[in-house]
Amino acid sequence: MGGVTAVPVPHSSGQAERTAGAAAAAQGGRRSLAAALFLGAVGAAVVLLASGQTWAEGTAAVGAGSVPLEADGRDVTGLPAALAVVGLAALVAVFAVRRAGRAIVSALLALSGAGAAAAAFLGASDRAALDGKARQTTGDTAAVIDGLTHTAWPYVTAVAGLLILAAGLLALRYGSSWPAMSARYEREGGAPRGRRPAADPDRPEELWKALDRGEDPTRER
Repeated sequence: MGGVTAVPVPHSSGQAERTAGAAAAAQGGRRSLAAALFLGAVGAAVVLLASGQTWAEGTAAVGAGSVPLEADGRDVTGLPAALAVVGLAALVAVFAVRRAGRAIVSALLALSGAGAAAAAFLGASDRAALDGKARQTTGDTAAVIDGLTHTAWPYVTAVAGLLILAAGLLALRYGSSWPAMSARYEREGGAPRGRRPAADPDRPEELWKALDRGEDPTRER
């Protein structure tokens, strides 16, 4: 008997690598999606909260005494809070659009965070808001605030704006692999819209209709 030659069986290493790569990409997409949602939502919420806190304090001279004055973030600049709202809207809109639209909305999300952070950082040393309150309180158009101090809230707002920026950058990098809202909601296995299901000839009403048409419903079809 002749020797039996073993034929090597080709290994599907390429297919296994592709499968592993697809699984890793899907897992990375889920992680980036969760991170973007968390960063964007938390960042926007903190910006809105911190914008309502006291950013600057001081006193205005009135007669022989002085009156304490303070300015919150919206007195100093309303831009961070407005951009946080824009960022929230963009975060939701990311899932309603696809392809180029998703890239545009993701860029808007990132720009909203960057703008909120920059506006908050610039407002950390602002005194115009309290000078305006000093003039209103004293009735003196030349009055300025005395003993001006700033709190940490502008910097908290700036950091929160950076969280929104990070969410936008994640959306720009990984957004193409994220799911999108379906344009139609159909029942699984249901008949297409606009089409009626085929009539069952064995149903009683169909038998009566056949008799009305003069047909023999017992005849084999």
